[in-house]
Amino acid sequence: MSAGGEAIAESRGAEGMLHCVGNGFAPVLRHHLARLGAPDGLPVLICGMAGARQGWREAPYLKTPTRLEALHEGAIRVDAPGDIRILPGIAQARADRPDVMRGEETQLLGVTEPDFTGLVCIPGTHSKWIGIEQGHVVEFSTYMTGELFSVVSQHSILAHAVEKDSPSAVDSGPFREGFAAALASPSGLTASLFRLRASQLLGFEQRADGAARLSGLLIGTEIADVLHRYGVASLRLIGAGPLGRLYEAALKAQDFDVAAVDAEEASRLGLAKAAINIWGAQF
Repeated sequence: MSAGGEAIAESRGAEGMLHCVGNGFAPVLRHHLARLGAPDGLPVLICGMAGARQGWREAPYLKTPTRLEALHEGAIRVDAPGDIRILPGIAQARADRPDVMRGEETQLLGVTEPDFTGLVCIPGTHSKWIGIEQGHVVEFSTYMTGELFSVVSQHSILAHAVEKDSPSAVDSGPFREGFAAALASPSGLTASLFRLRASQLLGFEQRADGAARLSGLLIGTEIADVLHRYGVASLRLIGAGPLGRLYEAALKAQDFDVAAVDAEEASRLGLAKAAINIWGAQF
């Protein structure tokens, strides 16, 4: 990236956490830097799970309330040639509501102003809802919505009710019905999940509709809790692809005022802001 935050070149790969732990983080980084044609000694800033306890080097969590503009102050150096740093995650160290994030804090930095006050939603495997006041992360909640969809649809009785890779169109009847059922009775989720299977066995619904209804039930349960916690609000939605569009449509249907931001762009902007804070205009 340029000193102004412009992306100059990009390299992508499929090396996940397990690959890096088994084969080393440094070789993966060297491989991608070589693909980019990066000069020797180019500063490197990393966010996400490389800073986890089982990652390259643990970057201790910052505790809420945390000022996003000061995120770079928690970056740690990696014991490797060159200037390589990993940004910290954020922890909500409360016995009644413990929570952690790694990677999302960088996206938040990217799409909020220093004095931003409001609500941010980041849908994903572990969806995040974050309350920010005057640029400080003051509270957040994680919902295992995406992971539950994967586990339930593959490793429960509902594996017989959900077609693999089936789309979950937000404008479909099964999604809307599942969403409405969850909003009306979020505490009845486990019963609603079994009814999904029973409705197919009794001929009321087709297996092709299973993924959409399951998405509606799980996302609806998540948003029902958010409505209870925050009420209807203006929010920034950091999302991408079909899942981002699914959340955007579902939230707008509940009268949320949604400003959508691309998740990858949010990460790039956050890394650029933090890098400028660390190295100034010299990197």
